[in-house]
Amino acid sequence: SLDYISRYEPISASLLCDRIEAIIAQTGEHGFHFVDEAAPPALMMELAVEIIRRKLTVTWWTNIRFEKTFTPGLCRLLRESGCIAVSGGLEVASDRLLALMQKGVTVAQVTRVCGAFTQAGIMVHAYLMYGFPTQTDQESIDSLEVVRQLFNEGVVQSGFWHRFAMTSHSPIGLAPQTFQVEKVGPVFDGFADNDNYHSDPLGGNHENFDKGLKTSIYNYMNGEGLDLPLQHWFEEEVPKTHLDKELIGSFLQSVEEDYRINARVIFLGNPPSIHQAQLNGYCDVHFYGLQEECIIELNEVEARWIVDFFPSLIIGNDTATSLDVFGQSYQNATGYTMTDLLDSELWDVLKDMGLIVV
Repeated sequence: SLDYISRYEPISASLLCDRIEAIIAQTGEHGFHFVDEAAPPALMMELAVEIIRRKLTVTWWTNIRFEKTFTPGLCRLLRESGCIAVSGGLEVASDRLLALMQKGVTVAQVTRVCGAFTQAGIMVHAYLMYGFPTQTDQESIDSLEVVRQLFNEGVVQSGFWHRFAMTSHSPIGLAPQTFQVEKVGPVFDGFADNDNYHSDPLGGNHENFDKGLKTSIYNYMNGEGLDLPLQHWFEEEVPKTHLDKELIGSFLQSVEEDYRINARVIFLGNPPSIHQAQLNGYCDVHFYGLQEECIIELNEVEARWIVDFFPSLIIGNDTATSLDVFGQSYQNATGYTMTDLLDSELWDVLKDMGLIVV
């Protein structure tokens, strides 16, 4: 409902990089913070590709929404381009309330995305909220348990709790009855009417959580108190959590990469080479990865295909290669299917050496 938000139009990755280069030339600074409310994953991918193509040395971070399109491959690409951190709204850390907010995410999805960023070496900061309309004391303490487990699993490194406030232009401020709350002030004084007071008859005693939530997360960020009972952080009696102690761990264990057939395949390493051909029809293929080198033994057909095809996957080539084209090329060369490759040890080695699907 705000004009400057409704008129937002993202610009191209090429223009973004033009401006990055201009700012570097003007200031000598190589660190950038993109202040979009939620940077689009597709544009972030194109930006990362363009940064790598231009061989720019930058560090950058941005605000995101924890969308499922932030796959391990995309997170790895972002890190390679210089992304060092992301911040996003976990908000109330409750599936019921996330749905009520129309946030478009679940706790499980946020967990997996945070895990993908952390595994890629990108720090995650979580914006957290308490006191949302109809949020009960039980939901507040369960939200804290979710946060404790996220820190305990190491997939969130930073966070801050904000007390919910009704604002005039938010969905709640525009239609408070939809969220079962009532606007009770302030009286309009002729200048601005943005921050509103409201009553929340179905909600809990949010004041009881003010200090405890902020004290606990300060300790969690410093690796302290993760094994303490949640009651430790509160002076008032609070409910015991209803959540399974292994909830977040179970979400991380159930991660499976689901590759889209039109996804792009990129190789971040240097072109591999035949290290040594052997008499038994096998070859030693030398991979030059991002952080390490590796020599693996492959049959000559697979080895030749990798050496011939992988240079076309390196960023800087004119054309992008889809997973469909990649798989068809592999099958034509070797007789094996893409499914065979995905189930093989070779696929894991290739990913370790810099092959990503985004």
